[in-house]
Amino acid sequence: MASLNNEKGNSFIELIKTIAYAVVIAGIIRTFLFQPFWIPSGSMKPNLLIGDFLFVNKFAYGYSRYSCPYALCPIYGRIFYDEPNRGDIVVFRNPRDGRDFIKRLIGKPGDKIEIKSGKLIVNGKNITQDPAQPFIEKKKMQGPLGSIPRCTNSPVALGADCIKEQFVEKLDLGKSYSILNIGYGSGDELAEFLVPEDHFFFMGDNRDNSQDSRFSANRGGIGLVHQDFLIGRADRVLFSSSGSSMLAFWTWRSDRFLKGLN
Repeated sequence: MASLNNEKGNSFIELIKTIAYAVVIAGIIRTFLFQPFWIPSGSMKPNLLIGDFLFVNKFAYGYSRYSCPYALCPIYGRIFYDEPNRGDIVVFRNPRDGRDFIKRLIGKPGDKIEIKSGKLIVNGKNITQDPAQPFIEKKKMQGPLGSIPRCTNSPVALGADCIKEQFVEKLDLGKSYSILNIGYGSGDELAEFLVPEDHFFFMGDNRDNSQDSRFSANRGGIGLVHQDFLIGRADRVLFSSSGSSMLAFWTWRSDRFLKGLN
């Protein structure tokens, strides 16, 4: 009987050890390599939808105080393994309120950025925007926040088609991606300026529904983002749900599972 009790005791100890090891390994992976991120808003449509779930590659650009805790990585500033590229989809800490944001990197240190009538000009070069098929979705509450999309064809009744103009924007190095336009707004004009050293300029792909680097913190935006606030690069959607909970399997978007990001 004593032997049987010892075996049960040993089995329980081994179970606890296994769980502890799993927690430690998961913590190491999250701290150093990948961080989960759930898309809460429509600022990156059509490339990222509300309810997309992805892992952020924290190793892509190296480490900073926001991508690796000081206790484990006692470094000052950022150590780059690879420079971020224009067109990368990047997760970073919002300098204004500390929340994690996801946007597209448009301007690097030393770049001259200008926007005229919604069209980008980078270092004096007009960035091509080729017309594409309109982006169509239903005007209804989306995700846990119950967000309702804005439409080019407003006024639109709930449940009807919500249409946005869609373009393919082409940056240097052959990088291209889709962007959306709802109408003319304050973010469609920006006087030329120089991105300062150690800072980056970000924009959302849903151009008229994104408070990004075009707007200062005083205007509800994020302004320019210092390199220390970068967390990592988003490369692929792992899972997606159009409902208010990822447990609602009937709302899963199977066509977005393991979908690569441009």
